[in-house]
Amino acid sequence: MANRNSDPIFQLIKSLTKSEKRYFKLYVTRMKGAEDALFIKLFDLIDKQKDYDENKILEKEKTIKSQQLSNLKAHLHRQILKSLRSFNSDEDIEIRIRELLDHSTILYNKCLYDQCVKTLEKARQLAETNEKNFLLFEVIELEKRLVTKFIRTNIEDKVSEIIKSSDQIKEKISNISTFSNLTIKLYSFYLKIGFLRNHQDFELVNSFLYSTLPVFQEDKLSFDEKMYLYNSFVGYYFFIQDFERGYEYAKKWVALFDEHPRLIPAKTEQYIKAINNLLVSQSKLFKYDEFIATTQKLEAIKDNTEVKLTENIRLQLFKYLSTHKINRYFLLGEFTEGSKIIPEIAESLEKYEDLLDTHYITIFYYKFACMYFGDDNYHKTVFWLNKIINMKDVDIRSDIHSFARILNLICHYELGNFDLVDYYLRSTYRFLIKKNDLHAFQKIILRFVRKLSSITRDQLTDAFKDLREQLLPLNEKFYERRPFIYFDIISWLESKIENRNNQEIIREKVLRKISSNQ
Repeated sequence: MANRNSDPIFQLIKSLTKSEKRYFKLYVTRMKGAEDALFIKLFDLIDKQKDYDENKILEKEKTIKSQQLSNLKAHLHRQILKSLRSFNSDEDIEIRIRELLDHSTILYNKCLYDQCVKTLEKARQLAETNEKNFLLFEVIELEKRLVTKFIRTNIEDKVSEIIKSSDQIKEKISNISTFSNLTIKLYSFYLKIGFLRNHQDFELVNSFLYSTLPVFQEDKLSFDEKMYLYNSFVGYYFFIQDFERGYEYAKKWVALFDEHPRLIPAKTEQYIKAINNLLVSQSKLFKYDEFIATTQKLEAIKDNTEVKLTENIRLQLFKYLSTHKINRYFLLGEFTEGSKIIPEIAESLEKYEDLLDTHYITIFYYKFACMYFGDDNYHKTVFWLNKIINMKDVDIRSDIHSFARILNLICHYELGNFDLVDYYLRSTYRFLIKKNDLHAFQKIILRFVRKLSSITRDQLTDAFKDLREQLLPLNEKFYERRPFIYFDIISWLESKIENRNNQEIIREKVLRKISSNQ
């Protein structure tokens, strides 16, 4: 028997709010004989458990037999989902439209065509107002079936109107599908390798983008078409490290919602994504004042009374607000102050860890590590890097896994763990070869680390200078500048050469960049 908290019915019950649980009880007790229904008893037993244990359930409720438990759980699962659908029908626009579609189908099957028409009109109005194009398509398809049931003098006008609407919505849906397919394909590239590595990567993504895009006039596109188009272009430009162009499209994406604020409640997740991408580009381009203003826009979502804060929306807000809270300290070069917020975010991360994807957990760990590295706290840096290095799935963001291993080497050097440096050097080399990520930057770093054991203290400064001179030209080369996004090794080298604090050097640089970008 299952004895884990990953059991679907346990997870579903534990996700319910107090008001949802209360509504469920009211919803099911309307059923005949529900007072004695076994599935309600099962609900109460699971609700009281901290950890899911079927053996304890069977011990406490003798009327539930082990052989019927599976079916009972499935029935309970269905009833909870039905009650949640009813509970959310007034607040979730998609559920409201689907409910009207369901009612229309029932009325159609009963030959109550006049009532069906009126109900469909309400569904169409809601779908059009909230840009729910896929649901609008369903409305129009039912209208096609319905129009043949009438013999009217104006039927030709009505048919023409429906056909025109059908053609328009099909074109919209086709574009939306193409743009969204492009977005998730670009995202899959990014998940696998991170930012652009070489010309082969560029040719792959560039040919895919321009062979996929349909012919379009941007100013003629609908809200949803523009939203998905901007999303795909932001993903493309971020992938090829063109943050200026990515910034332009992220601004367009957010501006789209600013021009149509009534759509924010219906498309809150996309709105959050748009703001997140704008924040990413603003931080990469050191647009600090804009970054702060956009952060306030993201924070304001929590106080928007028209937005329903579902668990999914709360998760997205935690993910992006926490990320950009960290990014703000990176942006200012304030690693000591930034390190103070890491424990609180790490604690919250534990609560959401089962809900977050591996990709974002990896990003959080790497950001934690980099913050501590900037504060010269190498023990804590290694702690978070080890969490990345010990992950089972190294195919997701293999780029971060690669640079985590390089940063780990440098940390052990700083800690004086020279016996471990040699071991990690070999394992890092093997990993980079396996992931086809052994480029000029990595080769230079690994050669340098390998020589460290034979360099005397008097020779160290010159060795650091030489390494800096080898690395600087790479930052000017399109396909070799990628590593500097992950780790500011130049500032670390300058701290060694000048015998100054790493944080102090980085802060001077970022403040100059911020000043020049205001």
